Amino acid sequence: MTTTLTPWDKVQIARHPQRPHSLDYIRALCDDFFEFHGDRRQADDQAIVCGLGQFDGISAVIMGHQKGNDTKENLRRHFGMPHPEGYRKALRMLRHAEKFGFPVITLIDTPGAHPSMEAEQRGQAQAIAQNLVVMADLKVPVVASVIGEGGSGGAIAIGVADRLLMLEHSVYSVASPEASAAILWRDSGKASEAAKAMKITAQDLYEFNIIDEVVPEPEGGAHLDAASTIQALNAAIRRHLHELCTLDVPQLLEQRYAKYRAMGVYRSAQERAVATEA
Repeated sequence: MTTTLTPWDKVQIARHPQRPHSLDYIRALCDDFFEFHGDRRQADDQAIVCGLGQFDGISAVIMGHQKGNDTKENLRRHFGMPHPEGYRKALRMLRHAEKFGFPVITLIDTPGAHPSMEAEQRGQAQAIAQNLVVMADLKVPVVASVIGEGGSGGAIAIGVADRLLMLEHSVYSVASPEASAAILWRDSGKASEAAKAMKITAQDLYEFNIIDEVVPEPEGGAHLDAASTIQALNAAIRRHLHELCTLDVPQLLEQRYAKYRAMGVYRSAQERAVATEA
């Protein structure tokens, strides 16, 4: 693994336009994939793709943020920033998964939810919150992977999972470094300082027990060898999903509850030293 990169370097790699997107992983993960469209209320938001596929011989619901490969596609997919309709489409598929007992695989790669006034008027916050509530109590296994940017509520809306993985050079944060710098120092030019202070890299989050595994990337990033990156993530998802499928529903929900209750626990330096000695 590359160890000399700064957090800001990793942000740039996570945003690289040639980095593999969700559909690249889905096509490799699944023997077949049938995409579902629309939220049955408003529209079909193409910033999120959702569907059914066969993963390692198991029928699964698979969804992910989708960025474009060129400017035209990025405009159609809102640069991977979903509107409420995208999250409601994902919610529709989450409920479908629970109804038929299908495990869920999610792929996270978004700067955040769409920041437009129209998205807010159509219930952006409520759509995200509803997904969080449903995923927290979903009675099927969920494996989520951050494959690029994991930005704010737009990411966590499909990120409440039993196992959370991150690619080596991906990032996961409450806000973008630029936004954080503008809030903290009123200077978005200090984004590199914010990226370091926010602890947004996969390595930082693994150390804090926020994520469950860091999946290695080729030297320089996933965009330089997409095939090997996809293969590595495929193997990691398969391993975690098979472990989760051995649990009954009460065990699954109990472990998920314990996982999220343990996040954010603060211990002083003295407490950490005592725990280490023990």
